[in-house]
Amino acid sequence: MIKYTVTLTEDERRSLCELASKGKHNSQQILNALILLNCDKSELNVSHSTNEEISRVLNISMKKIDRVKKRFVEEGLEVALNGKESERIYNKKVDGDLEAHLVALSCSQPPEGFARWSLRLLADKAVELGYFEEISHETVRRTLKKRNQTLAKETMGNSSRTKQ
Repeated sequence: MIKYTVTLTEDERRSLCELASKGKHNSQQILNALILLNCDKSELNVSHSTNEEISRVLNISMKKIDRVKKRFVEEGLEVALNGKESERIYNKKVDGDLEAHLVALSCSQPPEGFARWSLRLLADKAVELGYFEEISHETVRRTLKKRNQTLAKETMGNSSRTKQ
Protein backbone atom coordinates (compact mmCIF):
# COMPACT_ATOMS: atom_id res chain seq x y z
CA MET A 1 0.00 0.00 0.00
CA ILE A 2 1.24 3.48 -0.88
CA LYS A 3 1.81 5.79 2.08
CA TYR A 4 0.95 9.40 1.44
CA THR A 5 2.89 12.07 3.31
CA VAL A 6 1.08 15.32 4.04
CA THR A 7 3.34 18.37 4.12
CA LEU A 8 1.48 21.63 4.64
CA THR A 9 2.78 25.11 3.88
CA GLU A 10 2.43 27.88 6.45
CA ASP A 11 -0.53 29.40 4.55
CA GLU A 12 -2.31 26.04 4.22
CA ARG A 13 -1.78 25.37 7.91
CA ARG A 14 -3.16 28.79 8.88
CA SER A 15 -6.25 28.43 6.68
CA LEU A 16 -6.93 24.92 8.01
CA CYS A 17 -6.60 26.14 11.61
CA GLU A 18 -9.07 28.95 10.87
CA LEU A 19 -11.48 26.55 9.19
CA ALA A 20 -11.33 24.08 12.09
CA SER A 21 -11.70 26.72 14.81
CA LYS A 22 -14.54 28.86 13.39
CA GLY A 23 -17.19 26.17 13.08
CA LYS A 24 -19.00 27.89 10.21
CA HIS A 25 -18.28 25.10 7.73
CA ASN A 26 -19.87 21.72 7.26
CA SER A 27 -18.74 18.92 9.53
CA GLN A 28 -16.90 16.98 6.81
CA GLN A 29 -14.77 20.00 5.91
CA ILE A 30 -13.84 20.52 9.55
CA LEU A 31 -13.08 16.83 10.01
CA ASN A 32 -10.91 16.76 6.87
CA ALA A 33 -9.08 19.88 8.07
CA LEU A 34 -8.38 18.26 11.44
CA ILE A 35 -7.10 15.12 9.71
CA LEU A 36 -4.73 17.13 7.53
CA LEU A 37 -3.49 19.23 10.46
CA ASN A 38 -2.74 16.14 12.53
CA CYS A 39 -1.09 14.27 9.64
CA ASP A 40 1.20 17.18 8.74
CA LYS A 41 4.88 16.13 8.58
CA SER A 42 6.31 19.63 8.00
CA GLU A 43 8.66 21.30 10.47
CA LEU A 44 5.82 23.68 11.40
CA ASN A 45 4.01 20.84 13.16
CA VAL A 46 5.64 20.03 16.49
CA SER A 47 3.51 17.01 17.36
CA HIS A 48 3.18 14.27 14.76
CA SER A 49 0.19 12.02 15.32
CA THR A 50 -0.13 8.52 13.98
CA ASN A 51 -3.15 7.40 12.00
CA GLU A 52 -4.22 5.21 14.92
CA GLU A 53 -4.19 8.17 17.33
CA ILE A 54 -6.09 10.39 14.89
CA SER A 55 -8.60 7.62 14.27
CA ARG A 56 -9.20 7.10 17.99
CA VAL A 57 -9.44 10.82 18.89
CA LEU A 58 -11.69 11.85 15.97
CA ASN A 59 -13.66 8.58 16.08
CA ILE A 60 -13.20 7.89 12.37
CA SER A 61 -11.88 4.97 10.34
CA MET A 62 -8.31 4.56 9.18
CA LYS A 63 -9.59 4.40 5.59
CA LYS A 64 -11.09 7.89 5.92
CA ILE A 65 -7.69 9.23 6.98
CA ASP A 66 -5.97 7.48 4.08
CA ARG A 67 -8.53 8.80 1.58
CA VAL A 68 -8.13 12.40 2.77
CA LYS A 69 -4.32 12.14 2.68
CA LYS A 70 -4.43 10.62 -0.82
CA ARG A 71 -6.75 13.36 -2.13
CA PHE A 72 -4.51 16.05 -0.65
CA VAL A 73 -1.31 14.64 -2.15
CA GLU A 74 -2.77 13.83 -5.58
CA GLU A 75 -5.34 16.59 -6.10
CA GLY A 76 -4.65 19.42 -3.67
CA LEU A 77 -6.11 21.08 -0.60
CA GLU A 78 -9.45 22.16 -2.10
CA VAL A 79 -10.35 18.64 -3.24
CA ALA A 80 -9.14 17.16 0.06
CA LEU A 81 -11.52 19.42 1.99
CA ASN A 82 -14.57 19.43 -0.27
CA GLY A 83 -14.31 16.27 -2.37
CA LYS A 84 -14.62 16.08 -6.13
CA GLU A 85 -17.38 17.64 -8.17
CA SER A 86 -19.61 15.09 -9.82
CA GLU A 87 -18.84 14.62 -13.51
CA ARG A 88 -22.04 12.76 -14.23
CA ILE A 89 -24.30 14.37 -16.81
CA TYR A 90 -28.01 13.94 -16.31
CA ASN A 91 -30.34 13.97 -19.29
CA LYS A 92 -33.52 15.95 -18.80
CA LYS A 93 -36.57 13.84 -19.40
CA VAL A 94 -39.07 16.71 -19.38
CA ASP A 95 -38.44 19.77 -21.55
CA GLY A 96 -40.67 22.83 -21.83
CA ASP A 97 -43.00 21.34 -24.45
CA LEU A 98 -43.55 18.10 -22.55
CA GLU A 99 -43.95 20.04 -19.31
CA ALA A 100 -46.75 22.06 -20.93
CA HIS A 101 -48.50 18.83 -22.00
CA LEU A 102 -48.16 17.47 -18.48
CA VAL A 103 -49.56 20.64 -16.88
CA ALA A 104 -52.44 20.73 -19.36
CA LEU A 105 -53.19 17.10 -18.63
CA SER A 106 -53.18 17.75 -14.87
CA CYS A 107 -55.66 20.62 -15.36
CA SER A 108 -58.05 18.47 -17.41
CA GLN A 109 -60.87 16.32 -16.09
CA PRO A 110 -59.65 13.18 -14.30
CA PRO A 111 -60.62 9.78 -15.70
CA GLU A 112 -64.05 8.42 -14.93
CA GLY A 113 -64.26 6.97 -11.44
CA PHE A 114 -61.63 9.31 -9.99
CA ALA A 115 -62.23 12.59 -8.16
CA ARG A 116 -58.81 14.02 -9.10
CA TRP A 117 -55.58 13.14 -10.87
CA SER A 118 -53.01 11.16 -8.90
CA LEU A 119 -49.36 11.31 -9.87
CA ARG A 120 -49.44 7.70 -11.01
CA LEU A 121 -52.57 8.31 -13.10
CA LEU A 122 -50.90 11.33 -14.73
CA ALA A 123 -47.76 9.33 -15.48
CA ASP A 124 -49.74 6.45 -16.99
CA LYS A 125 -51.94 8.77 -19.08
CA ALA A 126 -48.91 10.74 -20.36
CA VAL A 127 -47.34 7.47 -21.55
CA GLU A 128 -50.64 6.33 -23.04
CA LEU A 129 -50.98 9.60 -25.00
CA GLY A 130 -47.44 9.20 -26.31
CA TYR A 131 -45.89 12.22 -24.61
CA PHE A 132 -43.21 9.96 -23.07
CA GLU A 133 -41.96 6.43 -23.66
CA GLU A 134 -41.86 6.01 -19.90
CA ILE A 135 -42.06 8.39 -16.95
CA SER A 136 -42.23 7.85 -13.22
CA HIS A 137 -44.73 9.43 -10.89
CA GLU A 138 -41.77 11.07 -9.11
CA THR A 139 -40.74 12.91 -12.28
CA VAL A 140 -44.33 14.07 -12.68
CA ARG A 141 -44.32 15.28 -9.06
CA ARG A 142 -41.07 17.23 -9.49
CA THR A 143 -42.28 18.81 -12.73
CA LEU A 144 -45.60 19.93 -11.26
CA LYS A 145 -43.96 21.11 -8.05
CA LYS A 146 -41.55 23.26 -10.06
CA ARG A 147 -44.51 24.65 -11.98
CA ASN A 148 -46.43 25.45 -8.77
CA GLN A 149 -43.41 27.24 -7.30
CA THR A 150 -43.10 29.35 -10.45
CA LEU A 151 -46.76 30.28 -10.30
CA ALA A 152 -46.49 31.20 -6.62
CA LYS A 153 -43.54 33.52 -7.34
CA GLU A 154 -45.42 35.20 -10.17
CA THR A 155 -48.46 35.94 -8.00
CA MET A 156 -46.51 37.21 -4.98
CA GLY A 157 -46.94 40.94 -4.59
CA ASN A 158 -49.73 41.13 -7.19
CA SER A 159 -52.54 41.36 -4.69
CA SER A 160 -55.87 42.57 -5.99
CA ARG A 161 -56.04 44.97 -3.03
CA THR A 162 -52.95 46.96 -3.98
CA LYS A 163 -53.59 50.42 -5.37
CA GLN A 164 -52.23 51.26 -8.78
